[in-house]
Amino acid sequence: QVQLVESGGGLVQPGGSLRLSCAASGSIFSINDMGWYRQAPGKQRELVATISSIGRTNYTNSIKGRFTISRDNAKNTVYLQMNSLKPEDTAVYHCNANVKVSRWSIWRDYWGQGTQVTVSS
Repeated sequence: QVQLVESGGGLVQPGGSLRLSCAASGSIFSINDMGWYRQAPGKQRELVATISSIGRTNYTNSIKGRFTISRDNAKNTVYLQMNSLKPEDTAVYHCNANVKVSRWSIWRDYWGQGTQVTVSS
């Protein structure tokens, strides 16, 4: 079993910053891509950013230049530094990891419970 636990969400004023963290634990043999997705009220979950095991990143257009994804492979942890936050960034942010639990298993996606980010004055 693999668990993903997010932290770092909260209430911030427009223009402010937050740093999200997500730690993966449990029966982990290897982690491929890790990423962040978000879901605003009444909207579908959308991709925010992903990072491969070798550090290749991908961002959705609306957050380019403001958010930075990074990871610490030794700690099985992915981060999302969010700067210049806007009210439209308000959402529940979910962590995702593509994981093998053994050498012979298939790759499988795991999700965290989510952390609320609210941008408001």
